[in-house]
Amino acid sequence: MSRIGNRELVIPEGVTVNVQNSEVTVTGKKGSLNFKYKDLVDVEVKEGKVLVTRKNETKQAKQLHGTTNAIISNMLIGVSEGYKKELEINGVGYKFTAQGSKLQISAGYSHQVLLDVPAGLTIECPSNTEVIISGIDKTAVNEFAAVVRRVRKPEPYKGKGIKYKDEFIRRKEGKKAA
Repeated sequence: MSRIGNRELVIPEGVTVNVQNSEVTVTGKKGSLNFKYKDLVDVEVKEGKVLVTRKNETKQAKQLHGTTNAIISNMLIGVSEGYKKELEINGVGYKFTAQGSKLQISAGYSHQVLLDVPAGLTIECPSNTEVIISGIDKTAVNEFAAVVRRVRKPEPYKGKGIKYKDEFIRRKEGKKAA
C-alpha cells in the first residue's frame, strides 16, 4: 500500500489546480506547470485538496500511484515557493561567470566551459565561486545543477571541483612519506 500515494495534498493559497483529459495544470504566482498522468490513476480536486487514487491493483498502477502524487506535490511547491540549488567551486583560478542566458565556468581546463541555461531557469552568481540555480520545476533545477557539477566533480584529496553547497566530500589521506 502506497503511503505517499494516499496522502492528501493541500493546495496552497493563491494556487489553482485544474484537471482535465488526464492532464493536471497547476498555476501559481511564480508560473504554471503541466503534467500528463497515465490512465491507471485518477486525480481529483476536492475541497482545496488534491487526491490521487488508482483504478486497479496491478503492479504498474501501484507504482504510478505514489509517483503521480509526488510529482503533483512538487508542482504545488514549485509554483508557490520555487526551487533553488546552490553550488560552489573550489580551486585556484576556478570561477563561475553569468553571461545572460549562459554560464561560463573556469575549472582548470585549457578552455572555458560555456553552458546554456535552460528556459524557465535563472542563475545568479553572488560571488565568483558560487552559483544559485532557481526555477519552478524541481526536475529541471536539479538536472541543470547536475550538469554543472559534472563539469568538474570534486576530488577526494584536496576537494577541488564543483560541489553542492550542502555536500560533504569525504577526504582521503593521500601518499605518506616513507
